[in-house]
Amino acid sequence: MEVLIAQRPPGSWQAGRWEFPGGKVEPAEGEEAALHRELREELGIAVLQAIPVDVFPYSYPDRSVEIALWVVPAFTGDPRGLDGQALRWVSPGELAQCDLLEADLPMIAPLLRALE
Repeated sequence: MEVLIAQRPPGSWQAGRWEFPGGKVEPAEGEEAALHRELREELGIAVLQAIPVDVFPYSYPDRSVEIALWVVPAFTGDPRGLDGQALRWVSPGELAQCDLLEADLPMIAPLLRALE
């Protein structure tokens, strides 16, 4: 099994770093609806199954985020970086060595448990 990560594109905040694909929840949008929309917009895939793992708050010096982590075991389409971002499939054990954003690091252990 592999996990898809995306590289933040040039000109973006933390450009060049890796992260789990996804994005912001729009006003009046639920987390799962946002997941479906973001993965369609960013990767060109349609989510068929999504399993919530947990929500992870993180504070950077200049911003705070709250990230909902989902496992998406079933989707249609071939993921591609529609926002110009590089994509990479990695084994779960490689995630800690992938220069992930600091907010994504606390998600690795729960993700590994969810994938067992």
